[in-house]
Amino acid sequence: MSNDSDLIKLYSGRILALAADIPHLRRLDKPDASVSRRSPLCGSSVTVDVQLKNGQLEALGQDVKACALGQAAAAVTAGAAIGTSLETVQLGRDQLKAMLKGKGGVPDAPFDGFEVLLPATEYKNRHASIMLSIEALAEAMSTAQEMA
Repeated sequence: MSNDSDLIKLYSGRILALAADIPHLRRLDKPDASVSRRSPLCGSSVTVDVQLKNGQLEALGQDVKACALGQAAAAVTAGAAIGTSLETVQLGRDQLKAMLKGKGGVPDAPFDGFEVLLPATEYKNRHASIMLSIEALAEAMSTAQEMA
């Protein structure tokens, strides 16, 4: 069981700075696809809007209502996602999930910013919130490709 000082370390200055400055924190007027996700455990929610061009993410908008860890993850996702393909986002998602479960290292670039969330591996009840943004992004990009 973790103690209070471990929990305080979890909410580092880097995580709080990311949570306070989430890129693309707005909804798109004409998205190719939108996906909303909610974590039933903590109530965190994310809505992601995407526009694709030639299979690459051209524009991203998101509405994030999450804990500091979910917000930090949304900031990393949004900061890295523009210009990526669905395959790159899916790989980043899968690598983040493995990292959180202790079964993998930090995701490859451009999603290597998730390194800041390594201390969260011990807090399984926070994993769903951390995964929301990148899971919603992958689903929205997949939906947009299917509709194209």
